[in-house]
Amino acid sequence: KGDSPDILVMTATPIPRTLALILYGDLDISIIDELPPGRQPIETIAIEHKRRKEAYENLVRDEVEKGRQVYVVCPLVEESEKIEATAASELVEELKREFFSDLRVGLLHGKMRPSEKDAVMDDFKNKKLSVKNLLTNEVFEDNYDKLVLTLGSWPIVPKFEGGTLDNIVLCKNYNHALNIIEKSKDAKNVVVIGAGYIGVELAEAFEMQGKNTTLIDAENRIMAKYLDKEFTDIAETEFKNKGVNIVLGQKVQKFEGTDTVKKVITDKGEYNADLVVLCIGFAPNTKLVNGAIIIDEYMRTSEEDVFAAGDCCVVKYNPAKDTRYIPLATNAVRMGTLVGKNLIKPTLKYMGTQGTSGIKIYNKCIASTGLTEEVAKNTTNYNVGSVTIDENYRPEFMPTFEEAKVKLVFDKDSRKILGGQIISNIDLTQYMNTLSVVIQNEMTIEELAMTDFFFQPHFNKPWSLLNAVALKAL
Repeated sequence: KGDSPDILVMTATPIPRTLALILYGDLDISIIDELPPGRQPIETIAIEHKRRKEAYENLVRDEVEKGRQVYVVCPLVEESEKIEATAASELVEELKREFFSDLRVGLLHGKMRPSEKDAVMDDFKNKKLSVKNLLTNEVFEDNYDKLVLTLGSWPIVPKFEGGTLDNIVLCKNYNHALNIIEKSKDAKNVVVIGAGYIGVELAEAFEMQGKNTTLIDAENRIMAKYLDKEFTDIAETEFKNKGVNIVLGQKVQKFEGTDTVKKVITDKGEYNADLVVLCIGFAPNTKLVNGAIIIDEYMRTSEEDVFAAGDCCVVKYNPAKDTRYIPLATNAVRMGTLVGKNLIKPTLKYMGTQGTSGIKIYNKCIASTGLTEEVAKNTTNYNVGSVTIDENYRPEFMPTFEEAKVKLVFDKDSRKILGGQIISNIDLTQYMNTLSVVIQNEMTIEELAMTDFFFQPHFNKPWSLLNAVALKAL
């Protein structure tokens, strides 16, 4: 990114690349083994490899916030030479708790390697692995021609005090859902921790079953990753009107109870609970290889004949032109198909993702794609602009019509569209699928404003909602 970096952060002690990436992976920095010949930094900062908040968090983040390009020199050393695999894993978890418990932690980009802790990936180079039969505990050696890793993700579960009490549950799969349904039958007070998509859907379901429902999140808004404030305000109002207790900007500290949970204690209050559902987020389920797996456009890892797909991988994120961890079913099914297409030879490229998603909260149909305005400003160097309209989706001469709120996020310099959001009482969420194609093809505001869409008064107006919001930005 230019002739020389603005800031070069040198670690006084060599640290594993994976550790550097979990510390800095959510920042716009470069992790490098050494500076290319002839490139000199404007300024060099040396930091000791110690567990110090000032070194790991404030120093680097402050420089990024100043708009300076930061390079972290991380000498490439085998992790096994420095710390045992189990110790490395424990250190990473400790660092997460100590330094990033109040943040959306940067992703651990793991280098493919055997893990002594699980002892199942023995030898990538010789294409051998140890397999454990979980029914008999028999361990045997096997080999492969091609290996496909589809390890998925698993809920993030912080080590809260009282976290082992009964009726504190997860929500990831079908069996979890059955467990929640059974335990909720006798529950009067339900607390959902985490206000992402899963958390808000659970809160709605519990309220509709007549439960005293509390939704807690450390963020100041629900669904903050997916929607900007003008949209989450509407969703929050829907919950409040239904009597759901929305508790935002509070961090859970511990759980209280004898055998079964009875209270959730945060840093600002306490809440009665007969049932607690943890929906804090997901992390790649990759103990085998230590970290989210980096893949190329053909789903290949850094190891020969080893492929990976789904929630255990990072993905190419087109709006920001970087790679991010975005565990979505839509990404997973495409990636699985691509593995099948490319297993014998490179055939079909991965096109990346816009992270398009949708949700229905009571009567509100909501969808988004690409970057929100807030995320764009916080995680990219774009000159971010936005425009919002409140417009009836079809002509007012029709017997009925409904208003929709539509927002576009774009780069003021290139005029390219970066993201969008929509909310309405009628299902107009497919507009965001269209906008996803717009972002993937790097269309500008001007191009979207003049794009041809059909008109039929049963469905829309002569100017489509996407035309209309783009026209407002001209």
